[in-house]
Amino acid sequence: MGNRQWAIGNGRWIGQFCLLSLLTVFTLFLFSGCAPTEVAKCTSPEDNPQHHYLMGMKALEEGKIDVAQSKFERAVYCEEKFSPAYSGLAIVSAEKAKRQTDAGFRSVETKRSLDNLKKAEKISDTAEDKFDYLVAGIRVYAVLKTPEWLKKAEEAFGDIRMLKVDERKLTYYQGAEAADYFMGIAYLEALEFRQARDKFADVMNAKREGKWHEKADKAWKKTDKIVRAMAGITVGDVGKKIAIKDAISRGDLAALLIDEMKIDKLFAGRIPVQSRIDKMRAEFTPADILNYHFKEEILTIMKWKVRGLEPKYDTATQAYLFKPTDVVKRGEMAFILEDVLIKLTGDEKIATAFFGHAKSPFPDVRATSPFYNAVMNMTSRGIMEGELSGEFRIDSPVDGAEALLALRVLKQKMNIY
Repeated sequence: MGNRQWAIGNGRWIGQFCLLSLLTVFTLFLFSGCAPTEVAKCTSPEDNPQHHYLMGMKALEEGKIDVAQSKFERAVYCEEKFSPAYSGLAIVSAEKAKRQTDAGFRSVETKRSLDNLKKAEKISDTAEDKFDYLVAGIRVYAVLKTPEWLKKAEEAFGDIRMLKVDERKLTYYQGAEAADYFMGIAYLEALEFRQARDKFADVMNAKREGKWHEKADKAWKKTDKIVRAMAGITVGDVGKKIAIKDAISRGDLAALLIDEMKIDKLFAGRIPVQSRIDKMRAEFTPADILNYHFKEEILTIMKWKVRGLEPKYDTATQAYLFKPTDVVKRGEMAFILEDVLIKLTGDEKIATAFFGHAKSPFPDVRATSPFYNAVMNMTSRGIMEGELSGEFRIDSPVDGAEALLALRVLKQKMNIY
C-alpha cells in the first residue's frame, strides 16, 4: 500500500513537471515568434544613406531637383536620423520655392525647407554633419532670401569657422573651402561684389587644386569683371541685378542705356529746341512689352530710334515686336553702341569709317560683315575688346559685367559723368 501511494504521488509530480516544462517551452516559442526584431531596411552595398546623400547632392549640382529629393528621402528611409539627408532636403525645398510663382505654394516649400534645416541641426552629432548643415543653411538663405538672410548666412559661415572638421569625412563637399565658395555665392546674390570676389579668392588660395577650385576661379573672374566695370561709376539696383547675368537681353540693355547711361537726357541735350523734344514719342507700343518690367525704358529707346534696338517683324503674329527677352550678341552690342556714339557726337562719318577694308583683323568678322564697321569702331576706341585668341566672338552673348564695362568706357570717352 505504501509503495502504491508513493508511485501515485511520484507520478503526479512527474506529470506536473512535464506540464510545466511544456508550458515553458510553448511560452518561449510564443514570445520568440512575436518579439520585435531590428531588421535592416537597406542591405545591399550601395543602398546606404551616405551613398544616397552623395548621389542626391550630385543631382542638385546638375539641377535634377526631383532626383535629388528621391535620393535624400531614400537616405532617410535607410537611416531615419541621418542629418546630412535633411540638409539636402532643405536645399531641395528651397530650390522648389524659388521656382514657384504661386505665393501659397512658395510659402509651403519655404517652411518645409527651414523645418528640414532645423531637423538637420537637431540630429547632427559630428563636426562633419554640422558642416553639411551649416553650408546647407548658407545655400538655403541665399536661395530663399527671407528677412535678414545675408546676416544669417554670415552667422552660419562664422559657426563653420569654429568647427574642427576632418575633411576626409566630408562625403560630398570634400574640403572646408566649400564654405568659402558658397558664402561667395551668397554675397554675389546679395550684389556685394567685392566680398564675393574675396571669398572666391579664398577658395583658390586654400588649396592648389580642389573640388571647388575650378568653380571658384570661374566665379572670381566674373565678379572681378563686375568690380572693374563698376569702378569709378555709381551703379543703381537695375545695373547691379543685370551685372550678374551671364547673358543680357534686349530689355536689359534698354534698361542699362536709360538707367545707367542716362541717354534720354544726353540725347535731349543735343537738341536745342525743347518743343521738338516734347513732341518726340515712340511710334507705337509693341504688344510684347505691355506688361514687361522695363516697358518705359524700351519706349524711350524707341523714341530715340536707337539702331539695333528697333522692333522686329514677327512672322508668327504678323506684327512688329520688340522681343525684350532675346539675348544680345556681341556683334549686335557693337552695332547698338556705335549708333549711341554717333547720336552723342553728331558725327555721321563714324557709320562708314571702316568701309572698304580688304582684310579684317578678326578671323570671325569678315570685312564685308554688316557688323564690321561697328566692331572696328568699338575695339579701336577700347569700348569693347576681342579675345586673346584674336577673335571678337561676334555671335557670343554679352554678359552683364561686359555690358557695364562697355558703357563705363563709353562714358569716359565722351567725358560723361
